[in-house]
Amino acid sequence: MNDSNGSAGHGARSRTRSGKAIETCGIAVMAKASAPGRAKTRLVPPLTFDEAAELNTAFLKDVTDNIALAASRAAPGASIAGYAAYGPPGSEDFFHQHFPAVGLITAWLPNFGACLLHTIEELLARGHQAAVVLNSDSPTLPTALLNETAELLARPGDRAVLGPSNDGGYYLLGLKAAHRRVFEDIAWSTERVAEQTRERAREIGLKLHELPTWYDVDDIESLRQLDREIGGSDPPCVDDYKPHQARHTAALLERLWPEGDFRRRVEGFKQAERAAV
Repeated sequence: MNDSNGSAGHGARSRTRSGKAIETCGIAVMAKASAPGRAKTRLVPPLTFDEAAELNTAFLKDVTDNIALAASRAAPGASIAGYAAYGPPGSEDFFHQHFPAVGLITAWLPNFGACLLHTIEELLARGHQAAVVLNSDSPTLPTALLNETAELLARPGDRAVLGPSNDGGYYLLGLKAAHRRVFEDIAWSTERVAEQTRERAREIGLKLHELPTWYDVDDIESLRQLDREIGGSDPPCVDDYKPHQARHTAALLERLWPEGDFRRRVEGFKQAERAAV
């Protein structure tokens, strides 16, 4: 396990005992190693298991690149360090090979909420004044939203930052303290996650700032949306936020599905589905 503090940012205020600066905000992508049959399986079909695993790796590369880009643009007092909160145990070599510049946090617990809470606790324990958990399903998430999150969490007073997804979940949650209640009694993997998280924040009197809604790529329709976005035909409409250029994902899509093959495959799959009903 790599216990480093990830990539350096700007404007750090905390320091280790040795005097090394610690970035203000730790951002950890919730990451699963890319094993065929275990990663992005909701996209199979129309993808094969091998293609889904490759897509998972491309997504993770783009998300960690996005965190690093946000760190390079960080405002004074809102510096950023990047992490991967990973699983399953024993997959360290995959992350060391593909993501040598990020810190690693083992996060493989029976309940997803427990994984998120553990990651928040670990980021704070490593000396960051704020902790953010980030999904691995939004490779084009605007970098500005990561910087905005770090800046909001750098302000005085306890608060949370929520980035809601258009499927009812959230792509990002940032905290300044490990509020266990925020992760309790949540119907994970449902359209109720974001609203229940808002309810938990209200219960404990936690100030909550909401970012613009973005989308997760976790089914065929959202994969089609990503393909159109990267192709330039359907960019998301979010004022003043430029999507991250997901170069690894774009290169993979072009290699796997040149000249519209992906669109033909999806349409064929959807026709087969309709015929089976």
